[in-house]
Amino acid sequence: MDVTGHPGHPYPASLQVDTPERMARWRPLVQWLLAIPHMLILYALGVLSWAVGIVSWFVVLITGRLPASLAGVQAMYLRYSDRTMTYAGFLVEEYPPFAFDTTGDDPGTYHGVLVDFEPELEHRNRLTTFFRWLLVIPHLIALFVVGFVATLAHIVGFFAVLITGRWPEGLRNIVVGFFRWTLRVNAYHMLLTDRYPPFSLR
Repeated sequence: MDVTGHPGHPYPASLQVDTPERMARWRPLVQWLLAIPHMLILYALGVLSWAVGIVSWFVVLITGRLPASLAGVQAMYLRYSDRTMTYAGFLVEEYPPFAFDTTGDDPGTYHGVLVDFEPELEHRNRLTTFFRWLLVIPHLIALFVVGFVATLAHIVGFFAVLITGRWPEGLRNIVVGFFRWTLRVNAYHMLLTDRYPPFSLR
């Protein structure tokens, strides 16, 4: 059984990050700076995503379905966000592409980071959609605590890569796990799925 409690059915939003065994020691100092163009684009995409989220909420409540075009925008935003943050957080070396694919499946244009979705388009739950903002509160509380731990892990990882050129596996797993958990909660909150996300880093 997977962590979602659904045998054979992983959560419909997933993140995989392949961090190189060895990294150039300068990367923790510079990659966040190189990511600034992507940060600016991500801000604009975030505004678009917010607007699409409001439209999606009303559409699902009225029709009981989520149009593929709206789901595609949210998938694109979340994928762009994770690619940007994993690069800025020196978890990967390759510079992320300026790509805006609105597909559920990751097109594979960025080696080392895969962000896949299986959006639920039909037969949506209107009740949980209406209360979606309330249902995510337990996860937001948990992520606040886990985020503090992940921040400490990232700080230690910064010095570890700077000195040794390697990410300690345990610390990397905490940071990537935090990103993965956040992605699932965002996918649920943005109505890409009605399946409640697991409280899990895996």
